[in-house]
Amino acid sequence: MSGRTTERFSVSNRISRPPLARMLHIHRALMAATFPNASSLAQELEISTKSIYRDIDFMRDRLELPISYHDQRHGFYYTEDVVAFPSLQITEGELVALLVAEKALQQYRGTHFEKPLVSAFRKIAESLPETVTIDFAAWNDTISFRTRAEPILSLEVFNELAQATVKRQRLLLEYRKPGSPQSEQREVDPYHLANINGEWFLFGYCHLRQDIRTFVPSRIVTVRKTGKVFHRPRSFSLDKLLEHSFGVHAGRQVHDVVIEFLPEVADYIREKRWHPSQVLRELPSGGIELRLKLSSLSEVQRWVLCWGGKAVVHSPSELIHSVRDGAESILKTHSE
Repeated sequence: MSGRTTERFSVSNRISRPPLARMLHIHRALMAATFPNASSLAQELEISTKSIYRDIDFMRDRLELPISYHDQRHGFYYTEDVVAFPSLQITEGELVALLVAEKALQQYRGTHFEKPLVSAFRKIAESLPETVTIDFAAWNDTISFRTRAEPILSLEVFNELAQATVKRQRLLLEYRKPGSPQSEQREVDPYHLANINGEWFLFGYCHLRQDIRTFVPSRIVTVRKTGKVFHRPRSFSLDKLLEHSFGVHAGRQVHDVVIEFLPEVADYIREKRWHPSQVLRELPSGGIELRLKLSSLSEVQRWVLCWGGKAVVHSPSELIHSVRDGAESILKTHSE
C-alpha cells in the first residue's frame, strides 16, 4: 500500500483478487436469475468445475447466502432476495488507521515478518467493499514514522532467530560483547524476540551462564541450529522480567530512584510516561520530581547524563556516584 503515489486509492482497481472476483461473478449470475451451473461458470471463468463447487460451498456455508440447485432448470439460484454481496464493512477512518499501521510496519521489510504482513494486508483489502475511496496522497504526505538511529543487523541472522524462536530450536551463536574484539560461542534457547524503543533484542536461556540473558542481534556474528529443541518454561514472562527495568537490563535488587528535573526541562518529563512505576511530584521551584522503582541503574545513569546537568539524582547513593563518575569522565575527555 505504501508505494502508491496516485491521487485517489481504489481497492477494487488496485488489488488483484481472484477468489473474491470469482464469487462476485457467481453472485451476479445468480442475481440475474440465469440459473448458471458449474460447467457454464467454469467455462466463463476459465477454471475447473471443482473450484466452482468450492466457491459455491463457501458462499452458502460461510457467507450464508441462500443458494440452492434447481433440478428442472439445471442450475443454481437464490431462494431468497439478496440485497448485496456480503463484505467487510470498514469506515474511511478505519482504513486510514490501517494505512498508518502499514507505514509503521515498513521497518519489517526484508525480514521474516514481511511475507505474512503483506499477506495479511492483502486479505484485508480483498475483503473490503467493491470500492473504498480515500484521499490517500494527502495521508501519505502528512504521516510518517522515523527512528533516531536505525539498528544495523543482518536480515539473514534476524530471520534465523525469528524462525528458531517460533519453532523452539536451540541455537549456537557466535556473539561479540560490546567493547570486546573477540567473539565467543553461546548455546542459547531463544525464548522471545522483542522490539524495545526501536531496537531488537533476543531474550533466551544461555547454557554458558545458566541463566536468561539478553542478546543484541546486530552483535551476533553467526548463528547455527544445533538440531535440538527446547521447551520454554511456562513461568517465563517478558513483562515480568522487565517489570523494574528502565530499558532491557534487569537486576536482582529493586532501587528507589528519585531524580529532580530543573524547571527548564520539567515539561519534557511531564509529557511522557517514562516507566510504569513512575510517580511525579511538582516542586515549588517549577521543577518536577520523578520517582521510579528500578532493578538496574546502568540505563537510567546514561539517561540522567543526557540531560546535561538539568537532572539531579537524590537517591540511591549508587546512582549518585555513578552519575558523578560519568560526568567527571566526560569532563576529563573534553578537558582540552
